[in-house]
Amino acid sequence: MMEELHSLDPRRQELLEARFTGVGVAKVCLIAWIYITSPCSLMIMEFIPSQTPEKKSSDQRVRKRKVDPFDNNQGESSVSVFGKSQMHVTVLNSDLTIEKLTALENNKSSDLEKKEGRIDDLLRANCDLRRQLDEQQRMLERYKERLNKCVTMSKKLLIEKSKQEKMACRDKSMQDRLRLGHFTTVRHGASFTEQWTDGYAFQNLIKQQERINSQREDIERQRKLLGKRKPPAMGQTPPPSLEQNNGTLFLYHEQEEIFKLRLGHLKKEEAEIQAELERLERVRNLHIRELKRIHNEDNSQFKDHPTLNDRYLLLHLLGRGGFSEVYKAFDLTEQRYVAVKIHQLNKNWRDEKKENYHKHACREYRIHKELDHPRIVKLYDYFSLDTDSFCTVLEYCEGNDLDFYLKQHKLMSEKEGRSIIMQIVSALKYLNDIRPPIIHYDLKPGNILLVNGTACGEIKITDFGLSKIMDDDSYNSVDGMELTSQGAGTYWYLPPECFVVGKEPPKISNKVDVWSVGVIFYQCLYGRKPFGHNQSQQDILQENTILKATEVQFPPKPVVSPEAKAFIRRCLAYRKEDRIDVHQLASDPYLMPHIRKSVGSTGASGTAVPSTSSSSNSSASN
Repeated sequence: MMEELHSLDPRRQELLEARFTGVGVAKVCLIAWIYITSPCSLMIMEFIPSQTPEKKSSDQRVRKRKVDPFDNNQGESSVSVFGKSQMHVTVLNSDLTIEKLTALENNKSSDLEKKEGRIDDLLRANCDLRRQLDEQQRMLERYKERLNKCVTMSKKLLIEKSKQEKMACRDKSMQDRLRLGHFTTVRHGASFTEQWTDGYAFQNLIKQQERINSQREDIERQRKLLGKRKPPAMGQTPPPSLEQNNGTLFLYHEQEEIFKLRLGHLKKEEAEIQAELERLERVRNLHIRELKRIHNEDNSQFKDHPTLNDRYLLLHLLGRGGFSEVYKAFDLTEQRYVAVKIHQLNKNWRDEKKENYHKHACREYRIHKELDHPRIVKLYDYFSLDTDSFCTVLEYCEGNDLDFYLKQHKLMSEKEGRSIIMQIVSALKYLNDIRPPIIHYDLKPGNILLVNGTACGEIKITDFGLSKIMDDDSYNSVDGMELTSQGAGTYWYLPPECFVVGKEPPKISNKVDVWSVGVIFYQCLYGRKPFGHNQSQQDILQENTILKATEVQFPPKPVVSPEAKAFIRRCLAYRKEDRIDVHQLASDPYLMPHIRKSVGSTGASGTAVPSTSSSSNSSASN
């Protein structure tokens, strides 16, 4: 029996010995494997601690009776030993052999060793990963610190460069004040107004023009006197004085030739002075624009290079509008130049008006944010500064807008104008292909950016503040959509239907943008607007200028091709039913070179070319 107990697992032996030494609290059942016969038997030993006679229950007294240790009546035996403590051993027969038990024990030991080994491996791997994670974390912190240093240094260098550029701009502006002119404050009664005074460059040219005019007048006066002394013709002279008359007539023609040469030279010199004067006027326009920009920048609250939204470093002011300022800025996160438009509301506005303006700006942001086209300025971000100001972050374009270019150069060649119109139409087609389609409604030269500042490069459309969304709820394919913002926009570039006043709001469609394209193209070619050129917006509205614009007139100069004139007529058709839409505009033969060539060759051979206006009418009726 004791040998069998010694064969138990050491842990079980310790538990059994602890019970035998008298540390008993409650009865403990221990299972030991004993090997009595060939089929292994399971012996269950139950130890009952000794108790005082007073606390013995009837159940315990029953257990105390002597039992045959090997009672085979029910296949189990019970043994009572150790005096006052009883141990009941129950032996259960089993079919396990010692070899199987040993094999099981070995398998369990092997599995346990494998698991313990796997646990050790995982613990070591976990430690390695933790060490690598800590190392990567330290490396990340070093990189963050290094990146912060780089960003700080970039900010420092950008601010230093911006300050140097500002200083250079102000020095140049001060020098140009003497050469080109400057504003002076003049008092008129109780008020003060700014008056422009030309610089010495203009004054010198004006003096040269006055000198030329004086010389011309002198020459003309001498020619008149010479004409009065003109000798008679050869047939009218008497024979005795023939030789004398020949000399006088020769001197007359000689002097007349001198006067003609002097007048021709003065005319050439006057043309050169006029060309120089026009060049100086363009430079003066830049100078005046720079003076205003510097003045607005010096009075701006953002002039000291703040970093907005912890990301956008403001460098210098690009321009200022009614309620907004546009700054060139640097995106410290994406490492690129951007244009930050700061919208500042009037603090004296009512809360309702502020809310409407903010809602309008949010609407523009939502429209513009989703647009992705190479001919449309990208909108990157939108955030608020405080309750009265917020910002939009736009793609930065280095050049100027088309409006400034036309003010500088008056007009451009037909090829340059057609290239610009092709790019505008490409953007309009994209706006009408997306869902829901969009009407820009405010196409004008000021909203067309020339990427490199010239007419022979790429353009980008901007400013979607007045855009109209043609969703299913508000747009009808036949009638269009209601114009809820009548009176907004730039009147020179809006079609007649936008000025119709009635019981109901007028209906508009994408043909509004088609009309704007025609006006812009006309202005590029002729240097003037087709309707209301020298009128203000108020005069256009009061005199119904656009409502009377039934037909466009083309001046004789400069010379423009008939195809370009026909294209403009198709865009500026008075009735919107007769006007082509954006998709027809995109497929117009004038804007497609291969079609233009085939149409030109067909027209030259005498074959009739189908009219685009008739096809547009049928499409409109459909």
